[in-house]
Amino acid sequence: MRSILAALLLFCAQALGAQPVSIAVAANMKDAFAEITTAFRATSKADFRVVFGSSGNFSAQIMNGAPYSLFIAADEFFPLELYKNGKTVDEGSVYAIGKLALIAKKGSSGPNINTKTDIAGAITKANKVAIAKPELSPYGKATVEYLKSEGLWNLAKDKLIYGDNISVATMYVVTGGADLGFTALSLAASPELTKSASYVVVDDRQYQAIKQRMVLLKGAPPEAADLYRFMQSPQAKTILRQYGYMTP
Repeated sequence: MRSILAALLLFCAQALGAQPVSIAVAANMKDAFAEITTAFRATSKADFRVVFGSSGNFSAQIMNGAPYSLFIAADEFFPLELYKNGKTVDEGSVYAIGKLALIAKKGSSGPNINTKTDIAGAITKANKVAIAKPELSPYGKATVEYLKSEGLWNLAKDKLIYGDNISVATMYVVTGGADLGFTALSLAASPELTKSASYVVVDDRQYQAIKQRMVLLKGAPPEAADLYRFMQSPQAKTILRQYGYMTP
């Protein structure tokens, strides 16, 4: 009986050990992170379960016990709040600095958008303008800052439709749910999106720098720590820059 119990305990431990490491990744990182993990897997056999979404939602889930090992966020606020609440190993590290872009579906009747005047004209003609929810998404928050700083808020506020994360807001434009949208440059410039939408980078002096921080959660296994370190490697930084990010 004792040997059977020991065997069952060993089996359960092995089963638990076989579970993939869960990683929470901000939606703006989807394409860049796919390439980074491909490069990382060339040097590691680690198995990951990657979930993309809004930084605000991930933060709330982690506070409520969600079993993520690494949180790759779209800003600094949410990771540092988790640190203050004792959920992380330390304050983590800034791995990238993102930029905002304005997108319009190719073939739309919207004007060419290159200057502030063009952007104002495009918003005036648009029926709907998509952004990510500012309370959940740092890119949504930066969009509101940009619109207010440029004096475009009153022009846009009644036309805004909100996505739970930046990927959802982007898809509103691609699928025709919105005429224009503010998104991450990393998504706007992706090969997949440029097939159907054009973009312009907006003035990054008109919103606070989008410093993206990552943190290891307490109890994270070595595989998560290895990926955390790889995210700061020259190889990962090269990939991030290819997707429009600046790197520290």
